[in-house]
Amino acid sequence: MADDIDDRRSEVLRRYAGLALTAQAGQPVTDASAGCLGSDAYPCDTGMPEGLLGMSLGCGDPVAVADLRPGDTVLDLGSGAGLDVLLSARRVGPTGKVYGLDGTPEMIALARVNAAQAGVSNVEFLQGHIEDVPLPDRAVDVVISNCVINLSADKPRTLAEAFRVLKPGGRFGVSDIIADDDLEPVGCAMGTLTETGYRAHLAAAGFTDIRLTRTSPLTQGLHNTIVQASKPEIAVRPMRADDAAQVLTIYQAGLDGGDASFETTAPTWETFTAAKLRDHRHVAVDTASDEVVGWVAASAVSDRCVYAGVVEHSVYVSPAHHGRGIGTLLLNALIDSTEAAGIWTIQSGVFPENTTSLRLHEKAGFRQVGIRERIGRHHDRWRDVVFIERRSEIAGLFV
Repeated sequence: MADDIDDRRSEVLRRYAGLALTAQAGQPVTDASAGCLGSDAYPCDTGMPEGLLGMSLGCGDPVAVADLRPGDTVLDLGSGAGLDVLLSARRVGPTGKVYGLDGTPEMIALARVNAAQAGVSNVEFLQGHIEDVPLPDRAVDVVISNCVINLSADKPRTLAEAFRVLKPGGRFGVSDIIADDDLEPVGCAMGTLTETGYRAHLAAAGFTDIRLTRTSPLTQGLHNTIVQASKPEIAVRPMRADDAAQVLTIYQAGLDGGDASFETTAPTWETFTAAKLRDHRHVAVDTASDEVVGWVAASAVSDRCVYAGVVEHSVYVSPAHHGRGIGTLLLNALIDSTEAAGIWTIQSGVFPENTTSLRLHEKAGFRQVGIRERIGRHHDRWRDVVFIERRSEIAGLFV
């Protein structure tokens, strides 16, 4: 897999290095890649030199949709000759800054010349790969890109890197190419994401408010598309092994409260993960600190095939982060993942004294089935349990 990524990356870098050298020689720059609109993607009044507009190899105008504001810090993934960097620099003004990231030294050199000729100083061009952005966490307010992410050899990593370098509340606004679901791309369109795939990768990275707007059709089932998303203050993503300590700490804090479970001590990570279904465990992360602030996970209720669509779940939120809507985000993530897997019932038991949990679940569509009275002893007293469940309206329809 690593060899395939390196080979595809090398192929893309060779092609764009050649285009940069063509531009430096004063010859017209053209790219046969699907979707390349060049200067046609921009309005007539950009104020940029015609020669620079002619160097555009993009499929849209991301600056027009990125909601740039004075003082913003912006990153352009695959900045090429620098057109979108310079347009962004004008939008963010002297109190803002724009980084242009490109993998080819030839393009970096060309962009620096263009910036100098345009008299723009609030820009910086970096050489590197969009799968490994050479900027620290939470460094920029906006990520833009113009017809480059579809060329990435590792798109999930590229989108995860965009999420990493964005500040909480940051915006993602790019022009790119998407493919129809039934298309089998070849040549330069190889690996182009479908709309479903693009949304899934953005969501897995932690993005919310995901919007894809097709702007113009291309040949062979390809479409120029505006892709927009946001980095929330709280992001939900799949649970990972390196979340273990924080997950178990939150678990223990919930148990210590006395109304979360009959259990009194959190299990080992090995025991925890062995009992939870891999595709249905998620964590909520505070994007300002990378702290895990809550988790949700589901377990199978039985190994009998008749119960294949029924799971039991648990959801815990750090006591320090109550009241931020984290429980709702986690339950929504669990509902989405279980319904996508064809699971039709999520169930659990809640102590009647845990009114916060009961209200949370009712809001998420759970109903109270009944009360199991004096079902077990907890801290030397008998306790009732409210049995709750949520029946999917999508998976396992009852007709």
